[in-house]
Formats: sequence, structure tokens, C-alpha cells
Amino acid sequence: MAYRIKEIFYSLQGEGINTGRPAVFVRFSGCNLSCPFCDTDFSGTDGPGGGEYASAHDLVSAAASHISSVNSRGSRPFVVITGGEPALQLDDALIDQFHINNWEIAIETNGTLPIPDGIDWITVSPKAGADLVITSGTELKLLYPQKAIDPASFEHLDFDHLIIQPIDETAGVENLRDAIHYCLAHPRWRLGIQLHKILGIK
Repeated sequence: MAYRIKEIFYSLQGEGINTGRPAVFVRFSGCNLSCPFCDTDFSGTDGPGGGEYASAHDLVSAAASHISSVNSRGSRPFVVITGGEPALQLDDALIDQFHINNWEIAIETNGTLPIPDGIDWITVSPKAGADLVITSGTELKLLYPQKAIDPASFEHLDFDHLIIQPIDETAGVENLRDAIHYCLAHPRWRLGIQLHKILGIK
């Protein structure tokens, strides 16, 4: 199949438990939800490195080109599959091709669609009004606050880490304060911030 990619870039992971970790980001075009607070442009294929890739081999090669001059001795290259919603396009062939080339694979998904087996790091970010089909993984990252979503309703799910990330809108300072208070009152949850925005990087 052809993969529609918005952009590919190399940067530091700015969110979640892997904050600060160097990664190649492969942003898939398109999403099955329309969230009013979304801060990501995932439409089309016009970003840096974007386009339609005819095969898994071609897409993995494009990702690898971003770290061709990096000294990665002693560590596996790390790719973050994101979107939009990457589960609309992600398939076994791409997972296999990354693993053949010794990549560690992470996905950032809204959790409403099934994903292939073999992904090393699964981050699910639930959205109000959208039913989860992925109920286990590495981390659950809840954008906060969302109307009609109680963080406690996710605590029975099988995730290694639970993260509250304040929504960065006009009420960003208030949302941050509320998220801090929630984590202090519910210590199973960690506070997540968007480090890349603080650092001014992509």
C-alpha cells in the first residue's frame, strides 16, 4: 500500500515518559476524529519529508536518512509513528520493515482503531466521546481537562504509566494549575508537559 505522510523530521520527544529522547517522527496524514483543541497540522502531504511512499521499504529508508550522520553506537534508532491518526494506515509490513532494520517503534494513537502487533511503545490519548479499542499499552496520556471525561475512569486499564497533560489553549495557565492539583491529589498520575514547545523545537 502507499503511505500518505505529512512530514518526517528528527527531534527530541517532547511528551510522555520518553521526554527528551532523540527520535525520528513520521507523521501520517489524516485522522478519524476532529478535536477542537488539536494543535497539529496533519492534513495533506506537503510537510518536510512528506509525500506518498509506495512501500514500507521506501518509508523506512526516508526515516533512516534523517539519522544517517548520527552516531547511534550503543542504541537502537527510535521512531515515533504519529499523526493525525496513524492507525488509519499503519500495517504489519511497515512494522516488520522497521524491525528488520533494528528500529524501536513507538506509536501515538487516539486508541479508537486497532493497531498491528509488534509495536514496542504504545501511547494512547483518549478523546471525549470516542470509544477505546486499545485498552492496554505503555502509557495513557490524557489531555486535560476534557468535558465528560473523568481521569479515574481509565485507571482500571492496563497501562504502565498514566499521564495528565494540560491542554495548551487560551486557558493554558489555568489548565496547567488544575492538572498539577489533580496529580497531587491522585498520585497514580504524572504531569506531562510539552517540552518541545518550551524549548522552541519541532
